[in-house]
Amino acid sequence: MTKITPQPGIMEIDLYVGGKSTLAGRDDVLKLSSNENPLGAPDAAIAAIRAAAAEVHRYPSTDHAELRAAIGEVHGLDPARIICGVGSDEVLQFVTQAFAGPGDEIIHTEHGFSMYPILTHMAGATPVCVPERARVVDVDEILNAVSERTRLVLIANPGNPTGTMLPEGELERLADALPAHVILVIDGAYTEFADGYDGGAILAETRPNVLMTRTFSKIYGLGGLRIGWGYGPKDMVEVMTRIRQPFNLSELQLSAGQAAVRDRAWVENCAALNAEQRARLTLALRQLGVACDDSHGNFVLARFADEAEALAADAALQADGIIVRRVAGYGFPEGLRITVGDAAQTGRVIDVLTRWREDM
Repeated sequence: MTKITPQPGIMEIDLYVGGKSTLAGRDDVLKLSSNENPLGAPDAAIAAIRAAAAEVHRYPSTDHAELRAAIGEVHGLDPARIICGVGSDEVLQFVTQAFAGPGDEIIHTEHGFSMYPILTHMAGATPVCVPERARVVDVDEILNAVSERTRLVLIANPGNPTGTMLPEGELERLADALPAHVILVIDGAYTEFADGYDGGAILAETRPNVLMTRTFSKIYGLGGLRIGWGYGPKDMVEVMTRIRQPFNLSELQLSAGQAAVRDRAWVENCAALNAEQRARLTLALRQLGVACDDSHGNFVLARFADEAEALAADAALQADGIIVRRVAGYGFPEGLRITVGDAAQTGRVIDVLTRWREDM
């Protein structure tokens, strides 16, 4: 009798574990483990969701034309080169499955987003992990790992969980040095928090092998709806569209995304709040003797003396009802990734860690 077996690579996948959201016995939990916007979603998006709810018996559009037009209008991009997905994760899935398979390799970096090897295995390809330099993507390490089997390079800029950024000159050097058969995918989930950064839009506009991805889950506060998009060469997007489910986004998602992307005042306000509180949290951590790089996201990676100290700090935070993210799986057993909250939330984190340090 023939045994049913999964496709190659499937059993190599470690299940993704999201940020913890509850603590036993507490109903006053402050969740700072998933890099969510402390201000929630813009009022315009909430209103759009309510209005769209009356039409949920209708099928949504299959081409996402209105959402792509709104994104293109706001960011100055060609809507024909935009593809939308269920979060940017799905766009990353499109590009890996469309352009890689068994016998191919996909490069990611040692502290890169944990979905990258998962997506690689889903495509049946082989993940190739390269070192970073001081928690920053290293262009030379990537280029040294490229082979005839390489099909994609996946990097997050700003990085998660590091918060560090590859300078735009280095990003351009990487794009230009890659062979023509290799696609550079720039995961820009945290682009809006990095002042003056375009997320790789110019590279995706001008290079034949660069794809940029973005999300509505972070600064727009729509993580619960799962909306993302990508931008790249038209022929690449057309290939990816062939494997996209025709109704992958609901009318609620499409309507909320259109309203959110047009609310530029909301984005500016959230980015300003994040920059202010991120600097405050970073300074406080350093004053407490906790190492952390300058972050360009909406979180800070706090690096303690060792794993035991990180666990002790985490226990102190949880005792006060605060949940942050342990990141041992990303190569930082000594680290805690702390989402930047509003002024009161940031103050609460600082107060707890200050008391913890004083009691050591």
